[in-house]
Amino acid sequence: MTIEIRHDGPVAILTLRNPPNNHLGLGTISQLADAFDDVDSDPAIRAILLRSEGRVFCAGADLIHANPVAEPLPPGERSPFYMAAARLFGVATPVVAAVQGAAVGAGLGLALVADFRIATPEARFVANFVQLGLHPGFGISAVLERVIGRQRAAMMLLTGRRIRGEEAERWGLVDQLVSAEALQATALALAQEIAAAAPLAVASTRRTIRGDLRALVEAATDHELAEQAKLMRTEDFTEGVRAVTERRPGRFVGR
Repeated sequence: MTIEIRHDGPVAILTLRNPPNNHLGLGTISQLADAFDDVDSDPAIRAILLRSEGRVFCAGADLIHANPVAEPLPPGERSPFYMAAARLFGVATPVVAAVQGAAVGAGLGLALVADFRIATPEARFVANFVQLGLHPGFGISAVLERVIGRQRAAMMLLTGRRIRGEEAERWGLVDQLVSAEALQATALALAQEIAAAAPLAVASTRRTIRGDLRALVEAATDHELAEQAKLMRTEDFTEGVRAVTERRPGRFVGR
């Protein structure tokens, strides 16, 4: 299993273990969605702490070796990968993410699942899709602007720029910036603070704030997948993947 679940009182701690880069494949995202559903159905759990092992929070989908959205689907059929992603956004239990290192592509989407993100100055958030010749996925095209606003979301999505910890905090993408040594304890303390509040009131308030999020992500990922399917057939996507593999800037031709 690449997902570890343990409990600290009313807080469920979910740890992604897929070294070295904590990539998300269909199996991993499905395990994570199942783990979310399991703890969400437990009345004793009032908050979730989402974390990962190692230096990287999540490097996203492995588009080079195991692209989880590469296979064409029959008309009207949804991507299993994105269906699992939408399940993450649909849990009723509040989520706090502890983000160290990189949250790239679908890894950025995973960080956006959380209600709150605690991060280190070394953390970096990257919507790198255009640098791959690809449309954003994981619902990022819809969710990111709800967190940081349309203009800043557009800046990230249209440039693929890295947003590091301090800038991410200024933008509202990170809620609290702490040292690496304090990351886990600070994130757990916030989860425990939420868990100590009146659970029915927390659930009611959260539905008001983000009760539409799963439906929003489902609709967004349907569109994202259609755009990705078109772009994956282009020379630019082939070049983007090659450029990432060779660790160089892409040379895009618009075909």
